[in-house]
Amino acid sequence: MQADPGQAERGDAGNGDVGNGDAGNGDAEPAATAPDGGRQEEARHLNSPLLLTLLLLTAVMFQDPIRGALAAPVMQSWMTVFVAVMVQALPFLVLGVLLSAAIAVFVPPSFFARALPKHPALAVPVAGAAGAVLPGCECASVPVAGALVRRGVTPAAALAFLLSAPAINPIVLTATAVAFPGNPEMVLARFAAGLLVACSMGWLWHRLGRTDWLRPPARASYEGQSKGAAFWGSVRHDVTHAGGFLVIGAMAAATLKAVVPADWLGVAAGHPVLSVLFLAALAVLLSICSEADAFVAASLTQFSLTARLTFLVVGPMIDLKLFAMQVGTFGRAFALRFAPATFALAVVVSALIGTVLL
Repeated sequence: MQADPGQAERGDAGNGDVGNGDAGNGDAEPAATAPDGGRQEEARHLNSPLLLTLLLLTAVMFQDPIRGALAAPVMQSWMTVFVAVMVQALPFLVLGVLLSAAIAVFVPPSFFARALPKHPALAVPVAGAAGAVLPGCECASVPVAGALVRRGVTPAAALAFLLSAPAINPIVLTATAVAFPGNPEMVLARFAAGLLVACSMGWLWHRLGRTDWLRPPARASYEGQSKGAAFWGSVRHDVTHAGGFLVIGAMAAATLKAVVPADWLGVAAGHPVLSVLFLAALAVLLSICSEADAFVAASLTQFSLTARLTFLVVGPMIDLKLFAMQVGTFGRAFALRFAPATFALAVVVSALIGTVLL
């Protein structure tokens, strides 16, 4: 049956909120039932309080087997390492999240555009050095770098800041000094390697990068929100994500120390090249926040200082969550080229710096 054109026009005119005239076609009935479907989907979804309640009830029901398992020597060693890493890292994680949220929300991106030199080759080291005085975790550096590109900062300088801010900021360097009290040269090595990789990648992008590989974000990260709401929203986001990755990292470090046979780790730790590559890959997989990764690295005592330096340089610059954020912010074409190049350069530079300084 053919619809009456006049009726379709009247349907469009009477439904200005729809805008495309869908009310006059067969899509009207599914649209009417969408709210019920949405409520059913929400009812089936496990929210966080309900999941926590189920976990607590399960723990109470099986408390005797759980108590017996925790009494085992292996689990006691595991819990000792896990708690030690968490207690040492949490203050630096919280402080870093608060400072990075304040910078991301209250410092306008236009400030960086005015402060940087106009020439890209000179703007890269200035932007890289800015990371040493502007605290920010990797979760915050990606949107800040995107805002810099959108405000007219040369991409090479924005990318140098993206890499240096989470790798060599004051919180990270202080945490490294606390985690390695007997090796103060580790702080200098991390600073030198991080800054060199950040500037080198900025210059490399300026020389070989193409504009069609980079897709800057279309809007600001906190558009439409008050400063206070944006600040606490950023804090909640970073604490949730960075804290979760810290727990995973601490669990992995404890497992390596207490569960994995020492002979297995000894094979990797005893070979200079293999140990560097092993901890570089581990940094990518664990995706630990840069404010806390020094304490995880310090617990891997079977590995050399150079290998642990590689862990500290690679992690803040390229890991799984950073790759996903780079894809979402700058596009897949950018991330597929930038991430492998950053990984390779970070491994080489950290190995060289470690050989010289450590």
